Amino acid sequence: MDATLSLHDRSLAESLVDLEASTQAAEQIDLTQPDSYRLAFADPEFMARRETRGIRFQLEMLKPDIGQAEFGIDHTVVVYGSARFVAPDVAAQRLLEAKSSGDAQRIKTAEQGVRNARRYDQAREFARLVAEHSLRQPKDQRIYICTGGGPGIMEAANRGAYEAGAPNVGLNILLPHEQSGNRYITPGLSFKFHYFALRKMHFMMRAKALLAFPGGFGTMDELFEVLTLVQTTKVKPVPIILFDSAFWKKLYNFDMLVEEGMISAKDLELFHYVDDPASAWSIIKKFYNLQD
Repeated sequence: MDATLSLHDRSLAESLVDLEASTQAAEQIDLTQPDSYRLAFADPEFMARRETRGIRFQLEMLKPDIGQAEFGIDHTVVVYGSARFVAPDVAAQRLLEAKSSGDAQRIKTAEQGVRNARRYDQAREFARLVAEHSLRQPKDQRIYICTGGGPGIMEAANRGAYEAGAPNVGLNILLPHEQSGNRYITPGLSFKFHYFALRKMHFMMRAKALLAFPGGFGTMDELFEVLTLVQTTKVKPVPIILFDSAFWKKLYNFDMLVEEGMISAKDLELFHYVDDPASAWSIIKKFYNLQD
């Protein structure tokens, strides 16, 4: 008997049509129908159950992976750093307002913001260097900026790539007090996560280098996650760059860990200190023998 359908005839578009038809039909169903009658994947209460957490893990892994693959995003440079730094013009305006208020503590905080604003500009400049280089390369050899998608250093890096005309990625996460995707992320490459673990995996899946600017708990968490993965050979070595050597050396005494026998002297070769965007980009170029 001749087959009337190919095995591959079913498509996502047809499934969506079916779902829409089911949803429209559901609006006309007797509301006394039990929840069990809903389509499983169209039942938000069911999908949010503790028992379906594994499915949510899979979906949160799959959706950003497919989205980036469709854009041709194979290689990224991940930029970490504080969400609290602002652009120099914003910092300057805040300082003016603080001085007008006469509030000593507010002035002190605003002055600190002005000092930190230079790091915003440095992240923006680094991303611009990466983006301008990549735009000159064949598509399969381009490196894209990827951040946590929020404000501060993340915004600065997305902004640098955006201003150079290059696509860039934001891996945002749902938090109670922050954050939403910044406006410089390429539409279609701004993803939202619920699970930190899945977000971290996506940071590493395409990362060819990682650049950590000064930051708080989140930055430290992400940095040491990467250092541990490379140290234990769970991932291949990539350039791990700590921007602002004075900050990082004041924060962590890695030499003491060597002296105490907690890490080996060779582990100090896992990362580099830099103090300007060009030096950071130079390390990555040298590691991969990238040519302008």
